[in-house]
Amino acid sequence: MKHIAVFGYSIMSLEVMKRLRQSKNSLVFIGGNDAEASLMAEQGFATQVIDFRNDEELKAIGIGGTVDVLFCFYPTDSDNVFLTISARAIAKDLTIIAIVDDPESAEKLLAAGADKIIDPYEICGRKTHDRLTRPDISNILDHTVFGQHDLNMAQIEIPQGSYLENTRISELKLSELYNLILVGVVDKELGDELHFAVGEKEHHLDAGDVLVVLGVASEIQAFKTDIEPAMTGRQPG
Repeated sequence: MKHIAVFGYSIMSLEVMKRLRQSKNSLVFIGGNDAEASLMAEQGFATQVIDFRNDEELKAIGIGGTVDVLFCFYPTDSDNVFLTISARAIAKDLTIIAIVDDPESAEKLLAAGADKIIDPYEICGRKTHDRLTRPDISNILDHTVFGQHDLNMAQIEIPQGSYLENTRISELKLSELYNLILVGVVDKELGDELHFAVGEKEHHLDAGDVLVVLGVASEIQAFKTDIEPAMTGRQPG
């Protein structure tokens, strides 16, 4: 049995902890505040609240001691890099696994001491593959991102005040405007489940909803920039 600490509340951290619990691992969620800890406690997980920037608090929850595996699931890459550096300095043999929001940050995390960088939606990989191999999606790929060698999958949260608020999935023109493929959406009104874009119902978009897209890093970054509330961007016409 491994002792595993999961830092950072997100859709991915909740899903990973649910799956790791099935293997009867010893799990603890480390939150940055009481609200995050309460959400995980409601799911039946042991929780603690610490300042991950404080080495003594990291040691107190088992880094450098009982913890065998550390998952870094903060939504900001810089926080994951900081945690990785701190944990690696304390525990040379600790296994550190980190997710990455911006694909260009992967090298920074590896340099900081992470053992593995994972795709945020690796858990959904098989179902995603099934969806992407359907003929209608294959036709889209042929005319958009097909042939690119640096494809990435990213989760993009719709910010408050974005022009995407109060629009619908069917109104997005990602392939036309950004050369991106929409894989699915996490509709907060329906919970934390990923709803795939093919074969499932229409979704009304609100701030806090998460779009899962496939494409090259530059186009992903352009889309993320354009949906910020201060930007007009290439809005759907």
